[in-house]
Amino acid sequence: MRRSLVSSIAVLAAALASPAILLSQTPSQQSETERTRAVTSGVHHDLSGVWIYSNGFPRGQGLYGSPSKDAPSMTPWAQTRYDAAKPGYGPRAVADGNDPVLRCNPAGLPRALYYPNQDPHEIVQTRDRVFMFFERDHLWRQIWTDGRGHPKDLVSTWLGDSIGKWEGDTFVVDTVDFNDKSWLDSYGHPHSEQLHLVERYRRMDHETLTMQLVIDDPKAYTATWVSDTKIYKLLSKDKAVLGEFFCIPDEEDSFTKKFREPAAGEK
Repeated sequence: MRRSLVSSIAVLAAALASPAILLSQTPSQQSETERTRAVTSGVHHDLSGVWIYSNGFPRGQGLYGSPSKDAPSMTPWAQTRYDAAKPGYGPRAVADGNDPVLRCNPAGLPRALYYPNQDPHEIVQTRDRVFMFFERDHLWRQIWTDGRGHPKDLVSTWLGDSIGKWEGDTFVVDTVDFNDKSWLDSYGHPHSEQLHLVERYRRMDHETLTMQLVIDDPKAYTATWVSDTKIYKLLSKDKAVLGEFFCIPDEEDSFTKKFREPAAGEK
């Protein structure tokens, strides 16, 4: 009897050991523990955290990135728009630039996803949605993950309509119904309302998130534009803060004046 009782107590103690550890932790510690377990166990279905774009400055792209260094050939419609674009940055920079963001318009997608290192974004997951909160301009988007499709009666918007799903350890985001008012990058590459954007995210380890873009816009480009791999690093808790970064016209104009000359190596 004693041996049976001792065995039962040992089994019960083992069963309670893990929950007991979690109960002794604060909610934030529990969340961090669960995230770490999810990643190390191979599930990789947790993208939560404050991330910063860390590709650096790709050669030939100066301060601001693009889907990739080389774009597909443009259609005549897109070429006309590109020629009319007056970027405030890069080899075609001019003093009287007409970049939409220099007028405090939203950066749009996918451009908001590869701003330089000082502009982090936070990913928050809920049961039915994934949210992305961007420091720059306090832009935010929602990605539906409840199995719905794209509505048929959407009005075109700056960020479009996004739905997401997991394919193994890859989170796939499908976005349509964009307006054509934003640029794909800081160099003036346009897009039309036919833009169809697919993002593929993978959490490679606890500190590293990768993303690849597939841009399909038959009105603007003669082929699909597949990006290089974008890399994001998780910010530590003491740095994981989204600052107040509103677009203020006077301040934006002052900042732009500093970057009117082409960056080194772009001439």
